[in-house]
Order: sequence, then structure tokens, then C-alpha cells
Amino acid sequence: MLIVSIIISLVGGALLGIIGTLIVVKISANSTLSRAQREYAQKVTDAEKECASLIRDAKARAREIELEMRQKMEEESRELRKEISAIEKRLQAKEEAIEKRAEALDKTAIQLSAQERELIQKEKMLEKERERLITLQQEQIRKLETIAGLTSEQARKELFSMLENEVKRDCALQLKRIEDEMREEADKRARWIIGEAIQRCAVDHVGETTVTVVALPNDEMKGRIIGREGRNIRTLENLTGVNIIIDDTPEAVIISGFDPIRRQIAKIVLERMIQDGRIHPARIEELVEKVTVELNQTIKERGEQACIEADVHGLHPEIIKLLGKLSFRTSYGQNVLRHSIEVAHLAGIMASELGLKPQEAKRAGLIHDIGKALSHEVEGSHAVLGHDLAKRYGESEVIANAIGAHHGDMPMNSVLAVLIQAADAMSASRPGARSESLQIYLKRLEQLESICNSFPGVEKAYAIQAGREVRVIVQPEQVSDAESATIARELAKKIENEVTYPGQIKVTVVRETRAVEIAK
Repeated sequence: MLIVSIIISLVGGALLGIIGTLIVVKISANSTLSRAQREYAQKVTDAEKECASLIRDAKARAREIELEMRQKMEEESRELRKEISAIEKRLQAKEEAIEKRAEALDKTAIQLSAQERELIQKEKMLEKERERLITLQQEQIRKLETIAGLTSEQARKELFSMLENEVKRDCALQLKRIEDEMREEADKRARWIIGEAIQRCAVDHVGETTVTVVALPNDEMKGRIIGREGRNIRTLENLTGVNIIIDDTPEAVIISGFDPIRRQIAKIVLERMIQDGRIHPARIEELVEKVTVELNQTIKERGEQACIEADVHGLHPEIIKLLGKLSFRTSYGQNVLRHSIEVAHLAGIMASELGLKPQEAKRAGLIHDIGKALSHEVEGSHAVLGHDLAKRYGESEVIANAIGAHHGDMPMNSVLAVLIQAADAMSASRPGARSESLQIYLKRLEQLESICNSFPGVEKAYAIQAGREVRVIVQPEQVSDAESATIARELAKKIENEVTYPGQIKVTVVRETRAVEIAK
């Protein structure tokens, strides 16, 4: 029993502990729940306040955006009203101009009607006069037949016979004159061909473009340049292909040759030998080889620099090399490479003004004279050679045609060809371009106009295109169409005999006769 009592006591105590623990847990849970509910309520309140604040901010931003949009729309409407007002003013001005033009046309129509009436009256008077003249002519024919004892048919045959003899004589004279003119034209063409050949293949007698002078420190250096039994000078001449002229000119040696690049090599070799004092065949061979390599590099650099200066890119390396060679060539004293760069700039400017492609015009202008870089051993004019080179190295047909046609050697197939021809003439003919001072240039223009004005029947004469063309206007009452051709031919001959000029001068004689009729 005691044991049972103890067990009961223990079980009762445990139950009491458990019940107490449960009571404590419940109280703690209630407390936590209350705190969580308070925190939730506080967060809900904070969230409601934050939402209200965001709503207020959004409403304020919306009002600002609405105000900005309203201002922008007002500004746009003001601008639109200004444009509409300007358009209305222009339309009003055009309407006024149209009204004025209509008034002028009405006046012109009235004047034309009056003139038409006058012409009708004059036509009637002329018809009466024509009838009177026909009557007089018939009376004169009858009187002539009575006096001459010939009928009109017999007189006509005799007159035709006389006219036939005169026409035969005039034809013979005309044929002789044509033969003489053709012979003169053939001579002129032959002179031009010879001049073109000399320009591309300048030989020793053209002193100003085929000789180079090298200064010496003293006259003793001449003997060292010649060497024992002339071996030094012979070696230098054989390796460079030039002639070394050592004459009585003090402290100077002249290098002569048609190839400017070879002359430049010989000049640099001589200057370096004079500078270091070693002059013998082995040293000459070494320097010629070294200078040739250096000059080839210089030629390439000058060609690349020309491309940069003309703003032309993507050229074939061989074309760039040919451009560099042009820096050693001249035409009437004008450096050909500088001339090509100038033509590129002029052609680009004109192409821009005409709405064409300036880069294409610059490209064609820069390489239009590359045919001049070839040696005289290659046949053909430099324009045609340039055309073939451009095609060979990947240039387009338009650019190639512009190169080949800039001197009239082939027909022009595009506006670009005309631009290149014009730019080439402008660069070559401007004052000072080709060893010609401004005074000489102006004097030549005055002389050209004076020669033209000296012919009878000439009304006005103008020297245009920097003296490359003379435009002569004759009086149609005094000069016929046939006489116009004669004046042009005689003017060309007189200019050739009396004026000194580079290139050629085109003579154009203009005779204008206007006939006006009114269709009723």
C-alpha cells in the first residue's frame, strides 16, 4: 500500500508540473500573439502612410509632366503658326508676282497684236510692190530682147555657159586652196607630233630640263672625278646612263641626260663622293646601288605623300610609284606631280559644285598624267598610255576614259572626262604655272584680242580659258558664213606667226543671224 501511495504521489506531482508548464506556455503564446498583432498593425499603418506619400508624389509628378507637355505643345503651336504665316507671305508674294507677270503678258499681247496689224499692212504693200516689179521686169525683158536680138531662152543659155566657165575656174582655185590648206594642216600636225615626242623624250639639246649642275669645293676635284685615264667618270657614266660634262666652268660639273631619275642618282652619288673624299670605281658602284635603292624609296614616299595631299586612297602600289616618278619630271617648267595634285583639287571642287562624286574626280585628276612617267621606249601618247595603265591596275572605265580623253586622243564618255580636261587646262594655263610671268600673260591676252579686232567685220573679240581659246563675234551684215571660215583660218595663221604661247589656241568665229516669224 505504501508503494501504491508513493506511486500515486509521484504521478500527481508530475501531472501538476505538466499542467503548470502548459499554463506557462499558453500565457507566453498569448503574449507573443499580442505582440505580433501589434507589430502587424504598426506595419499596416506604416505601409498605408507610405502608399499615401507615394500617391501624393505621383500626383505631383503627373502635374509637372502635364505642365511640361502643355508648354511644349504651346511652343510647337507657336512655331507652327510662324511657319504657316511665312508660307502665307510667300504665297501672297508669288500671287503678286504672277499677277504682275500676267499684266506684263497682257501688255505684250497687245503690243504683238499691234505689230501683227502693222506686219499685215506691210505685207500687203510688199505684195503690191512685188507685182509692180514683176511687171517692170517683164517690160525690161521685152526691151532687152528687142535690143539684143535674142530671145530669153537664147540669153539664158549664153548666161549659163558663162556661169559654167566661171564656176569651173572658181572650183579649180578652190581645189588649189584646199590642197594648200591641207598641206599646211599636215605640217602643223607634224610639228605637234614632234613637239609631243620631244616633250616625252627630251634629249641633250633641251638644256633647261635635261641638265643638272653639281657644285665642287675646288677645281682640283675635277681631276679626281675623271680619275686615272678617265676610269672614274666612265664608271659613273656607264652605271647611271648620263653624260658628265667637265668643262671650263669654275667649280662646277654638269650632268646631262634625258632621264631625270638617272640624273638625280648621278648627282647624289657625286655629292656623296665629294663629301667623303673617296672616289674610285668600287666606291662608285657601291654608291650607285645604294642611292638607287634610296631613290626608289623616296619615289614611293613622294607618291604616297601626293595621295595624302590630294585625299585619294586605295591606289595600286605601281600607280603610286609612277606618281612618285612624276616629281622628277617637268612640262614647260611646271612640275608634273604638283600639276597633277592641283588638277585633282580643281576637279574635286568642280565636281562638288556640279553634284558629282568629288572623290572620283580627285582620283582621275591625280593620275591623269601617269603616262608621262613611262620611258620614251613605250609607244603612244601619254594620255592613251595612262588609260591602259589605269585599266591594268584596276581603275574603273570612267576614270580610265577621263585619263585617255583629256587631250582628245579618244572620245569622252562621261562628264568626268570633260572635268579633267578643263582642270588640266586651268592648271597648265593659269598665270605663272609654266614659266610665264603675269605681265607676259596679260600682254599675250591683249595681243590676241588686238589681232582679232584688226580684221574687218569683227564686232567683238574675247580671249577666254586663260588664253587657250579666242571667241570672235562678227557682224552678220558684213561677213557671210563662208567668210567666217576664212576669217577663222586667217586668224589662226596670224596668231601662229605673231604670238608666242605654250600649247595651242582655239579660234572660234561666231556669226549669228536671227529670223523671227509669228504663227497666227
